[in-house]
Amino acid sequence: MPRKGASQWDFGELFPQEATRRVYSVGELTTRIKGVLEKQVGETWVSGEISNLRAQASGHVYFTLKDASAQLACVLFRGASVPDRSALRDGQHVILQGEITVYEPRGQYQMIVRSVELQGVGALQAAFERLKQKLQAEGLFDAARKRPIPRFPERLALVTSPTGAAIRDVLHVLGRRHPGLEVYLVPCRVQGQGAEREMADAIARINRWSAARPSAGIDVILLTRGGGSLEDLWAFNEEVLARAIVASAIPVVSAVGHEIDFTISDFVADLRAATPSAAAELLTAAFVEARDWLTRQGTRLSRLAWVAVERRLERLGDLRGRLARAHPRRRLNEQWQRLDDALESLNRAAEDARQRHARRLSEAALRLAARHPRPALDRARDALAVRRLALKQEGADRVRRLRERVDRLALRLDMLSPASILARGYSITSDEATGKVLRAAAEVVPGARLRTRLASGEVSSVAAPRAKDGE
Repeated sequence: MPRKGASQWDFGELFPQEATRRVYSVGELTTRIKGVLEKQVGETWVSGEISNLRAQASGHVYFTLKDASAQLACVLFRGASVPDRSALRDGQHVILQGEITVYEPRGQYQMIVRSVELQGVGALQAAFERLKQKLQAEGLFDAARKRPIPRFPERLALVTSPTGAAIRDVLHVLGRRHPGLEVYLVPCRVQGQGAEREMADAIARINRWSAARPSAGIDVILLTRGGGSLEDLWAFNEEVLARAIVASAIPVVSAVGHEIDFTISDFVADLRAATPSAAAELLTAAFVEARDWLTRQGTRLSRLAWVAVERRLERLGDLRGRLARAHPRRRLNEQWQRLDDALESLNRAAEDARQRHARRLSEAALRLAARHPRPALDRARDALAVRRLALKQEGADRVRRLRERVDRLALRLDMLSPASILARGYSITSDEATGKVLRAAAEVVPGARLRTRLASGEVSSVAAPRAKDGE
């Protein structure tokens, strides 16, 4: 049967029937997701870092567990049996065990925490914290309970392994700082199962042995070992050993591991040292100080002896000087010296008198010379010459001023004379018959003979008749 060809205009069903669909409410969808999570994930373990820790008054604890890529909301309810609740804090890395679920009011998935372990130490750290809190609550860590360490111990009981590094370090420091200290080694295991009981028994035996010898008993017990992991040092965190340390009548010094390591034994002991070597230094510190003090006292006594000798020598020198000063020759020499001083004073007085008379004579000569008439006459002659010169100069100045005044007057007179005016191009016209100087044209009589004076010579002329108006 031939296949029906499809046209380019065939678009199929443009309006298909509405597909069947299921629409959930928010609550229904959240409940479904919660069921899937609790079924598929459920109880699990997860590790991370605590942040946003909030402890409510109801006793519930809310926080966020996060790592570098994600975060998880967590809730620890008040009824959960988690012993290390107080160890939870922001920034703490933990391992949590709990149930993954959804908190429906917020639509947020979260973990309901059932168990908490501090990451890296686990159950051991939790047990350590529990025992620490228990013993602290009993007052075993109180400073008032602890016994003072003897300042100068004579006998030391060393509780440690005979093959460990700690005993070598302790003996080396003790031999260097206090060779006379008696050391009694009580060997025992310091690691592994049952080690805590061996150490507790060792402390008890030392107390019994010391009580049986009151005059030669042990002064202090050093409980020590070298560094190691938390598991290696765990014997020192056991309660049986802590109780034995507290029950000891002899002061106990604890020096376990390195400076950063802390054990229950450190807290209950009468003194805690950072390292075995540091413990040995603490126990011998007073002896070393006393030895140094004695050394300083010996040096001081030697110095005081030398000071006393020097004082005696100084006293001897003073007596020798006094004896020399009391000798008759010294007194005779002093008299000679006084005579020399007297002669020198007499010569100095005579020279002073001569100089005073010489000065007086010079002053009198100066006064006489100042009163001689010749200087006055010379001064009068000089004054007369000066006066004569001044008068001559004054007469010459006066003649010069009068000459200058005459010259100025002559110049003014010359400037005002008619000749000077004529020289500047002006002329003087007068009536030849009367000689009257004409100053206006109205004064001229027509036909009258006129004489005009120029700067050089004269000119005669006849006045013409006046022109009529309009001509």
